[in-house]
Amino acid sequence: VRGPRFRRLKIGAGHRLDVKASGVFVLGIGHGNKLLTDLYNCHLTKVYTVGGLFGKATDDFSDTGKLVEKTTFDHITRENLERILAVIQGTNHKALLMHSNIDMKTQEAYELAVKGLIRPMGKSPPLITAIRCLQLALPEFQLEIHCLHETQQYLRKIVHEIGLELKSSAVCTQVRRIRDGVFTLDDALLRTQWNLQNIQNAIWDCQFKVKTELEKTL
Repeated sequence: VRGPRFRRLKIGAGHRLDVKASGVFVLGIGHGNKLLTDLYNCHLTKVYTVGGLFGKATDDFSDTGKLVEKTTFDHITRENLERILAVIQGTNHKALLMHSNIDMKTQEAYELAVKGLIRPMGKSPPLITAIRCLQLALPEFQLEIHCLHETQQYLRKIVHEIGLELKSSAVCTQVRRIRDGVFTLDDALLRTQWNLQNIQNAIWDCQFKVKTELEKTL
């Protein structure tokens, strides 16, 4: 649509995705821009599936970057991989508590932990709240990563570091966001579904859970 009545319709982007990533990308339309800001202030967890390939390293940690080195990977087992993931999760959990500024011995901390609400309510470095291996079929693997304040490049670097910890190397083959706070893949519209009626329906369908989350957190 075009014309004067549509020029004042503001559209804002939520947590951005870079050109090599895909998945849930939230937009705010009109009043939705204010809701986007409120949701941003909730510091909600985002969930990604991240693909990796052992045996090579590149200059940008992705499989399309310039090849830096090739390594062996036959010695890698699921047990070794999961041990590294447990270390990453443990280290990030300590950082999460530190940046949340909560005394874990208090009743308040216990109640927040039960509700899954322990998270930094201000700026912090990227934090991983959970990480697990979904699939390992050498040289390929796939992870599920729950995180806060991340960038997609940060997740690619995690894949690279996992490769180093396993005395090999690894590149990231895919970064796909499957959840952004209250929004999941089920809420997302495919490009072929971008029309006024579908967008309007999507807004109506998400109103209640957005309102519920804002009341709970803010």
